[in-house]
Amino acid sequence: MIFADKLIQLRKKSGWSQEELAEKLNVSRQSVSKWESAQSVPEIEKIVSLSKLFGVSTDYLLKDEIDNAEHNNSQDKNACEETHMSRRVSVHEANEFLKVKQTTAKRVASATFLCIISPICLMILTAISERSKAFSESASIGIGMIVLLALVSTAVAIFISCGIKTEPFEYLSEEIFETDTVVTETVKALKQNYRKTYIRNNVIGACLCITSVIPIFAGLIIDEKNELLLMIMISLLLAIAGLGVVFFIIGGIVWESYEKLLQEGDYSKEKKIEAKKFSLNEIYTAYWLIVTVVYLGFSFYTENWDYSWLIWILAVALFLIIEAIIKTLNKK
Repeated sequence: MIFADKLIQLRKKSGWSQEELAEKLNVSRQSVSKWESAQSVPEIEKIVSLSKLFGVSTDYLLKDEIDNAEHNNSQDKNACEETHMSRRVSVHEANEFLKVKQTTAKRVASATFLCIISPICLMILTAISERSKAFSESASIGIGMIVLLALVSTAVAIFISCGIKTEPFEYLSEEIFETDTVVTETVKALKQNYRKTYIRNNVIGACLCITSVIPIFAGLIIDEKNELLLMIMISLLLAIAGLGVVFFIIGGIVWESYEKLLQEGDYSKEKKIEAKKFSLNEIYTAYWLIVTVVYLGFSFYTENWDYSWLIWILAVALFLIIEAIIKTLNKK
């Protein structure tokens, strides 16, 4: 029997409506409805609250193979057993970690997007200055650089703040630890529930990165000698590719958070014992910052904006190669 069916059975046995159960758990009725229709899984703390509320074990709630309700004492006994592990991750720690990662994933993705689009203003103003006397070339470069540095500074501030928030949980990446059954089973359910979103994000990200070059070809078809139009199309390329990277980062960070708690994939106990691994998410930021610097440096040095956009295509291809190499190293 799955969790949703057990919840319905326990609620009806207690004589409560969805609204009454929602009130006791301090959640919305829609949340209870989604739990009972198997559309979502409660947070770890809510699982513990349900266990206490109905007087059953978390094992009974989370493990499909257990059909008979178990008393909470069995769970308490298991939680108190001594183990050889040096650290145990509590329900509260796991819940806080997932919340922090879900929040910082969007912020890190946004900061990376700011880095990628940071040169857009500079490119467009420089192209405008060559066609109109409204802006001198020096003024265009000055304003463009101010905007670029402002965006990059904002992104760096976001990266630092996210790093500070996730720093207390660094041990999850490096140390071997134990988790309570409620943590393990809930995270497994959350990971399974997120799988479709993770796959969708990767597909959307890949499609956006591949199709980001379309504006360039469209600009060449419309007027290949119009430099301002070309700069606008390159800006669209950066924006579209940036959105693709956003989907990759959000999906990757959230998925990685589940693997860290479950000690799976790159964070398995065996790999922690063997050697310190490389983490692709940790080099996302540095990689795209380097690509941006190379693009701007090459473009300004050669003044060949007509072809320098190809750097972004090469960057995407190189990123996929780096990802494959890191995964291979992790396996070895």
